[in-house]
Amino acid sequence: MRTASAQTSAVAATSRDEHAVGLVVAFAALPVADPARPDLRRRSIEAWTPMADRLARRYAGRGEPFDDLQQTAAIGLIKAVDRFDPASGGDFAAYAVPTILGEIRRHFRDRTWTVRVPRRIQELWLAISEANSLWQARHGRTPTVADLAAHLRVSDEEIIEGLEGSRAYRAWSLSTPVGPDGSCELVDTLGVPEHGYALAELGIDLGPAMATLTEREQRVVSLRFYGNHTLAQIAERIGVSPMHASRLLALSLAKLRRRLASWEGRSERAPAVMVLG
Repeated sequence: MRTASAQTSAVAATSRDEHAVGLVVAFAALPVADPARPDLRRRSIEAWTPMADRLARRYAGRGEPFDDLQQTAAIGLIKAVDRFDPASGGDFAAYAVPTILGEIRRHFRDRTWTVRVPRRIQELWLAISEANSLWQARHGRTPTVADLAAHLRVSDEEIIEGLEGSRAYRAWSLSTPVGPDGSCELVDTLGVPEHGYALAELGIDLGPAMATLTEREQRVVSLRFYGNHTLAQIAERIGVSPMHASRLLALSLAKLRRRLASWEGRSERAPAVMVLG
């Protein structure tokens, strides 16, 4: 019984697909001035809208309202319907899918970055984001830099560069609804106690803590947080790979955290000496 039902569903799906293809082909064959074109165009778009929605759903949960993604996918679909040429010998779906995805990616690239970064970095970040979602769905864990590099067939350094570029991705609006029922806005959650005194005290401790690091570790921390260098730039300055620079930075910060934690609550502090490379 299940087999018969599955076969019936498959036949129905095939019939719908053939009907949708037929509409687009018929629309493309009509002369521009033919009065039947507007209605056939509308029916063609409606027939392929479910596919456009599925493609938009791939990019859901990445900071953009799903309604905006649907609308963007619909624009891509309309362009595909209007531009498709059956005489080229290609299948409409094979033509429409990259057209729709291109429109969605362009939407992310042009409208969701607070700081203008190179197009290559924007597209790399979107590819990393998509690969991250796919990897987690397939393997049930967060991918490493090496996993992402292998999946996208790029180097570890390029993955790190893309992740660094993500810092320019659009920040949330202060009016973004938050909470279980969305009853308050993000701005309502930003009030915090004054921590100026604690930060000043931390600054006093940071110098001696930095002095406990090696010269190379001090230089990495200094370049990253005082010089605002990227990991790739730091790696070039100290003559190592970006991955090595990333590990060195993580190790240095871990040392600083341990040192500062060991001094917490103590009245005596180490001599205020800091050497920066």
